[in-house]
Amino acid sequence: MSILEFKVIDETGAYLVVDKPPFLLVHPTKPSAEPTLWKELRHLLAFEVANGGQVSIVNRLDRETSGLVLVAKTSAAARRFGLLMQQQRLKKQYLAIVWGWPDWERKIIGAPLDRQGKHLESAIWLKQMIHPAGAPAKTEFQVERRFVRSTIDKFSLIRAIPHTGRTHQIRVHLASTGHSIVGDKIYGPDEKLYLQFIDTGWTRDLERQLLLPRHALHATKLAVDGEHEWTSPLPVDLAEFCSGGL
Repeated sequence: MSILEFKVIDETGAYLVVDKPPFLLVHPTKPSAEPTLWKELRHLLAFEVANGGQVSIVNRLDRETSGLVLVAKTSAAARRFGLLMQQQRLKKQYLAIVWGWPDWERKIIGAPLDRQGKHLESAIWLKQMIHPAGAPAKTEFQVERRFVRSTIDKFSLIRAIPHTGRTHQIRVHLASTGHSIVGDKIYGPDEKLYLQFIDTGWTRDLERQLLLPRHALHATKLAVDGEHEWTSPLPVDLAEFCSGGL
């Protein structure tokens, strides 16, 4: 998919579910002409918006994260989905490719998260860390498969099930196990790679260290308890990375 080629996989009068490609920003962060999912959906739903509807994105994804996004088209639907999230009845699952082979098959991490800059010097404002003063965060991990690339480099495909919805939760919790997500510029081999990327854009040096131009995280399943379930397979870039194993 190109940056604008998100797919609508389900739609009713109250909501739609889209499959977002990586690199498409969900919400505008500042006034600019940069494409965002929110802007594109407002064009797509222009008739509904003109007739009292709205575009309310229920579950936000980071720019580099691909996968399922639920969008309310009415204020009543937005309120209902917001309540379902509070009741933890909106269930989410992700697939992540990580460095190495964990010595566990299933692991639950309950570790509070806070913005790193509140406790340590940090060059990256948004960077999170595990800290006792942070907000409660809990993630369940399951190893889906282990594989090898280039005969020596070990990787694993991990299913991540967040029980809370903190900023960068899956990425921080996985990094804390020693198995950070492939391509993660902030929580991967060295946070300086993120600053380098901001300066230079994607380079061969970054590719050598990160392997992928985006972090390998995909929102693969979204479900409303007892009502609906939507799934999205690994996108081409991540599926090809996995199939490159020997």
